[in-house]
Amino acid sequence: MGTETVDGTAENMALLRAAYASVERGDLDASVEMLTENFIANVPAVPEPLHGREIWRSGTQAMLDAFPDLRITVEDMFGVGDKIVVRAGFRGTHRGDFQGVPATNREVSFRSIEIYRFEGAKIAEEWVAPDMLSLMRQISTVPGR
Repeated sequence: MGTETVDGTAENMALLRAAYASVERGDLDASVEMLTENFIANVPAVPEPLHGREIWRSGTQAMLDAFPDLRITVEDMFGVGDKIVVRAGFRGTHRGDFQGVPATNREVSFRSIEIYRFEGAKIAEEWVAPDMLSLMRQISTVPGR
């Protein structure tokens, strides 16, 4: 049977790694092509799911505008059926406005737990839980305090 899986888990993991790589390159067009037309984003502090590829693009573009050197490290990835779970680390330099905080030029790092659901060979839905408290503390506090 080799590296292929009956339920497509290995293929979905490869697609997700390719999506992260395209985000790091800033190639959001390539990333969007990996999403279904009716993509659903479930994000913290938003009571209802968000719908559409452009919602994902605008949120990701905001991150890249603030952290243009963003790097994503997959720390753990596993899945079953149509779902993949990722523990990811994010690093970057705060070089642009982020949620009202002007650039600090500080290097930051934070983690996120993410779940993705696939339909066919595309990402159909995400549930993300980034550690925004840690990120905001890194860009909002005075160094050394």
